[in-house]
Amino acid sequence: MAQNDDPQWPDHLPWNVNLFLSALSFSFDVTRRSNGTVNRFLMNFFDLRTSPSKKPINGVKTTDITIDKARNLWFRLYTPTTTTDDGAGTGLPVIFFFHGGGFAFMAPSSKPFDELCYGLARELSAIIISVNYRLAPEHRWPSEYEDGFDTLKFIDTTNIEGFSGKANLKQCFIAGDSAGGNVVHHVALKASEHEFSNLKLIGNISIQPFFGGEERTESELRLTRAPFVTMERADWMWKAFLPQGSNRDHPAANVFGPNSVDILGVNFPATIIFVGGFDPLQDWQKRYYEGLKKYGKEAYLVEFPNAPHSFYAFPELPEFFLFIKETKDFMQKQLSSNI
Repeated sequence: MAQNDDPQWPDHLPWNVNLFLSALSFSFDVTRRSNGTVNRFLMNFFDLRTSPSKKPINGVKTTDITIDKARNLWFRLYTPTTTTDDGAGTGLPVIFFFHGGGFAFMAPSSKPFDELCYGLARELSAIIISVNYRLAPEHRWPSEYEDGFDTLKFIDTTNIEGFSGKANLKQCFIAGDSAGGNVVHHVALKASEHEFSNLKLIGNISIQPFFGGEERTESELRLTRAPFVTMERADWMWKAFLPQGSNRDHPAANVFGPNSVDILGVNFPATIIFVGGFDPLQDWQKRYYEGLKKYGKEAYLVEFPNAPHSFYAFPELPEFFLFIKETKDFMQKQLSSNI
């Protein structure tokens, strides 16, 4: 069946978006092995990497900063050059960004995420800290969460040239897409138990977060041929990431499932969750929103009916600018209430 005749496939997608999603799916499939490992050498041919640029590109300059060389923990810093602060001399908000890739693939220097973070820094007038966390299956849960949390602690206590004078650490957000959206939740939980010296988290931006469970939801059963995300790929990623011997009801995956942690008394930041109508994971994302509301947390759900998984990586899609607008509005609401 042709893709544009398939009711499970968004027929409005431009040819280049379809091509990119197909190529990315292919690269994941040919580099992940049935024994749960990844052919990193082969993946290097598909995963095009970029270098930082201190010379501004479209109003944003970048630099890479190492936190812990032993575990290859570093981040790419995106600093807008056309905006100095919010006009009140208080500095720019800071967004910690965690990339997607099923916990097993990609990096801040991967071309799609580098381009995305350039766009976020420019469109949101914010400093972006894109974190290179360790990848599964070489580094399983909770390595990714630990790396994210350690990045927050590093920023809280370290003076960074060209950053510390421009950033407002009282206006910090955590953002992430797909697996990175999962990391957002768990890093925020870890951060809630820590007393920072300077840093204050005031919001989470969860973009099509990767959650799951043993149950197959309606959207997972219905969207079996949706772009990019399949249950076979998702199951492989959970198996590579979660502790050996555990299943998808592990609280890292099913955060409000049978083994979940009670967050009633947790000081959890306000959270916006973005959902796409052609994403098989949408039911888990909506359950995440409902779980946060159940525990009395401030949460917002934004649905784009025609969006596939990873729509936010394509400025040519109308949903990209809607996503930017909703994110701006969310950030402004949190900034206004945390003055």
